Amino acid sequence: MSDATTHLLLPYILAAQAQKHVTHNEALRILDGLVQLSVLDCDLTSPPGSPADGDRYIVASGATGDWAGWDLNVALWTDGAWLRLPPRTGWRAWVEAEGLLLVYDGATWIGTTPDVLQNLALLGLGTTADASNPFSAKLNAALWTAKTVAEGGTGDLFYTMNKEAAGDDLGLTLQTGFVTKALVGLFGSDRFRLAVSADGSTFFDGLSVNNATGIVDQPRLPRFKAYTNYDNYVGVGTWTKIGLNNTDTNDQGAFDAANNHFVAPVDGTYLFGATLLYKINASATARMRGRLVLNGTTEIRGSLGEISATHVSLATAIWLQTMVPLTAGDTVELQGYFRVADGYFAADHTSFWGCKIG
Repeated sequence: MSDATTHLLLPYILAAQAQKHVTHNEALRILDGLVQLSVLDCDLTSPPGSPADGDRYIVASGATGDWAGWDLNVALWTDGAWLRLPPRTGWRAWVEAEGLLLVYDGATWIGTTPDVLQNLALLGLGTTADASNPFSAKLNAALWTAKTVAEGGTGDLFYTMNKEAAGDDLGLTLQTGFVTKALVGLFGSDRFRLAVSADGSTFFDGLSVNNATGIVDQPRLPRFKAYTNYDNYVGVGTWTKIGLNNTDTNDQGAFDAANNHFVAPVDGTYLFGATLLYKINASATARMRGRLVLNGTTEIRGSLGEISATHVSLATAIWLQTMVPLTAGDTVELQGYFRVADGYFAADHTSFWGCKIG
């Protein structure tokens, strides 16, 4: 008959044994050290300097000192001495220093983190997942990196998101304080959209890409084309604002037809162009000039043009074009000028256009 139990090697009290309490207490000591096993660390190769009674460690490989030859064993400090507890297959130990559960497989201690997780209902990382957000993570950084060729991968990385039908939504929701500020993805169609919001309720498309053609649209881009529907008379020697009182297009309402000028809705760089068509009044000797003016007073550099040869009524025209940086609220207007003789800037074909380009 063995003098110890099979699994925990607890000593038996033998028949006619003297001082049976010693053997009994030894068995209790081993039980107390092994049941609900939790060790302080698993990386030490030599005993710590000042252990407390009941401290337990999994001895790392290459042990020295009092732990020499105890590699992978459990070391228990009790009654002022180290007690060696050899592990058996299936023993589990919680490592407090690492927050890790280990299991002994008969040869070494291995982590219990599973290689495969399938069909989980909820998963929360640093936070609690719920039915609305079955995968939830609360962290400050996340990394996805490609599996390299050397590791058996391809070196590529694809992150795939899929929706059931074209009319469904698929995208990224970007929030501040849990108020949505931007949406990126396919919303209500397969057209790619980038939409922004100030309040999480009203959204504006800043970018839209037709998935069938690849054509990019900027629905909120400030752009306009204005024209006059009447002949603008201009006397000799006076720069005069052209009365551009109609628009063919006026996205974002940036052209103010009531005041005959463009108003920059935001800071940026703008491209402008204009056409001034001559119409005779009394003399074809008129000499026609045109320019674009900032805030009603400053001629925009590069916008001045003149035709000095003999004019042909309703045929002679000036084309102006320039680019200028503007601050929100700046105005740009088209002005005309005649020297030698007066004249008109003709209806319909005298126009002014522009758009934000940067």
